[in-house]
Amino acid sequence: MVTRPSFNDGYRAIPFRMHPRVFAALGADLVTNDVVAVIELVKNSYDAFAENVWIRFGQDSPDGGFLEIRDDGQGMTLDVIENVWCLVATPYRAENPIVESEKKVRRVAGEKGLGRLSVARLGERLHMSTQACGSPCWEVQVDWSAIAAGQDMSACVARCRPCAGDSRFKESGTILRILGLKSMWDEREVSDLEENLARLISPFAETDDFRIRLVKPGETEATAADIVSPEFLKRPKYKIAGTVDDEGTIECKYTHAPIGRDGSKLDPLPVRITWNQVYQGIQDRSRFRFERHRPRCGPFGFEIRAWDVGPEDTKEIAETFEFQKSQVRKAIRAHKGISVYRDGVLVLPKSDTARDWLGLDLRRVSRVGTRLSTSQIVGYVSISADRNPKIEDTSDRERLVSTREVAEFEELLKAVVEALENKRADDRLEPGREKSFQDLFGALSPGTLLSDVTALAEDGAPASETVPILRAFSDSLEAARKEIEHRFVYYSRLATIGTIAQMLVHEIRNRTIAIGAFLRLVKDRFGPFQDKDIGNTYRRADDAVDSLERLADTFSPLASRAFRRRKKGAVLEERIRECRGLLRGGLRRNGINCHIPDSRTEVSVDPGELDAILINLINNAAYWLSQSPEERRSIKFSVKPMDDGRRVRLWVHDTGPGLQDDDVERVFWPGVTRKPGGIGMGLTVASELVQEYGGRMFVKHPGTMGGASFACDLPLKR
Repeated sequence: MVTRPSFNDGYRAIPFRMHPRVFAALGADLVTNDVVAVIELVKNSYDAFAENVWIRFGQDSPDGGFLEIRDDGQGMTLDVIENVWCLVATPYRAENPIVESEKKVRRVAGEKGLGRLSVARLGERLHMSTQACGSPCWEVQVDWSAIAAGQDMSACVARCRPCAGDSRFKESGTILRILGLKSMWDEREVSDLEENLARLISPFAETDDFRIRLVKPGETEATAADIVSPEFLKRPKYKIAGTVDDEGTIECKYTHAPIGRDGSKLDPLPVRITWNQVYQGIQDRSRFRFERHRPRCGPFGFEIRAWDVGPEDTKEIAETFEFQKSQVRKAIRAHKGISVYRDGVLVLPKSDTARDWLGLDLRRVSRVGTRLSTSQIVGYVSISADRNPKIEDTSDRERLVSTREVAEFEELLKAVVEALENKRADDRLEPGREKSFQDLFGALSPGTLLSDVTALAEDGAPASETVPILRAFSDSLEAARKEIEHRFVYYSRLATIGTIAQMLVHEIRNRTIAIGAFLRLVKDRFGPFQDKDIGNTYRRADDAVDSLERLADTFSPLASRAFRRRKKGAVLEERIRECRGLLRGGLRRNGINCHIPDSRTEVSVDPGELDAILINLINNAAYWLSQSPEERRSIKFSVKPMDDGRRVRLWVHDTGPGLQDDDVERVFWPGVTRKPGGIGMGLTVASELVQEYGGRMFVKHPGTMGGASFACDLPLKR
């Protein structure tokens, strides 16, 4: 008998109670949909150490269809039925996270007690048979409709008795037969279930001893095949795979395997990204107190596969793997996005609406052309309960709990995806240097076509001989169209940057004019200042206005295509010092030394445009130097006359990690970047500004000081 507590301060003890409808209500709220409900029940079979699970839809029950889930797992004893299965929200799985069978070990996938709630969601009644090894077989019946119609929990019972007749199990197992199904399982929903079951077990997991068979309506267990993924999903065109360690360092390898080639036989490219690089790319650091030196989310493994999904791409996949072309996109969509597996079993996403839980499609808007959409990638992330205890899913199994550890986990994954996108963008570019716009539009000229066709006509050739010429011209036009479209994507982004820069320059100059006029009024009326503090404050304010004006000058080259250069030059070394001063905060924070020559070189370049060139070069060097050992972070400038004294060459050397071999030819191309969160336009802008002054920018590899060495030539002022 339960004794209620008594109080001496006049309070009355009122016990908490639950209405029987709690099963139906929680089942509807916590289990997102019927497919998720079935997956939770299959996970229960996995937790019971089953090697085989059969899911069968039948029509031979008295009141219509039923759903049956049968496994050959450990089954349950009467004690487990009474004290675990019938105890709602039992801590049994949380307290016993490991199951063992014949020296094999599995960590359980279900800890929230959703199995019973899933059954209540799916149907009105449950007939269960279960048997543990060496124990009798038990029958359990639950009428969820009767329970929900009750008035208190005293009538909420599961009917249990020893199985009548022979046991249906060789040694052990469980059969769940759900009757009075609440939903109609049509062909579309069964197909959806099949696709999601294929995602249930991660390729990281050592679970080759767990098989799932779906017996569709009209099939038998003998004809049903194992749930497997299409072969082409195992042979992606692009793949990045690796690990994140305790320090947050991403160590992985990227493979590009054109369709039909075995990626395992190709030489993968190593990729390394430090937590410091990821940290610098975090847009909203105020959301959580991220630590610069290391994350707390714990180590994990990953593999992300990607495909191009244009009409020609899907045709190539279909022909290579003897797969229906119309089903290629559908197969990728069935597995799309990045799935998280804890100890080998799917954590999320469970429903289609949660596939983009990492927000990849939203960030894709920021860089159309190179970003990957959720429907192009199939990703697997492997975490563990032991090493990632703070990465937890919510009760509805559709999201991760919002914690700092989860936010770090997400930022690291975004950095991995971005690395994949950058490598993929490199491989999609045509070999050789980027064409100039004159060359691109030259391909659109019909002059050559006209002369070739005219020559054939004059020679009396038949019309059929013009076909190869027309085909070649058509191919040339298509190639030019693709290249112009590709270039337009990036230059349209540059145009957007220019619009923002125009607003910024306008606002800065409007305010500095007003503030400058006010400061002049103060100086004229109250100067010279006798009070030292007032004088210092005035000078700081005046310096701040100058700094803002220099910032406006920096953005002026990007602010408008109609920007008109001022009719004056600049002293190169002075502008280097000014730009160093503008960036002194980041340089000082990262312990970077700048060595500027004492010479004085006057160049015929607008100061604002020269600053844009210098700032891009300094920023680029500073970023990569921040990834180098602190004791050797240095930037050195050198200036050398050339072209018989008409021009000068500026060199910018650093002691950073240098360029990768495959970046040397592409470093100035729009959109090419190795920086997490970068857009790949800085060096493009700088090189185009140099080109406008009749010069060119190039890179020396390896660099003079062991890192990168960039150079540009500029006209000397006469």
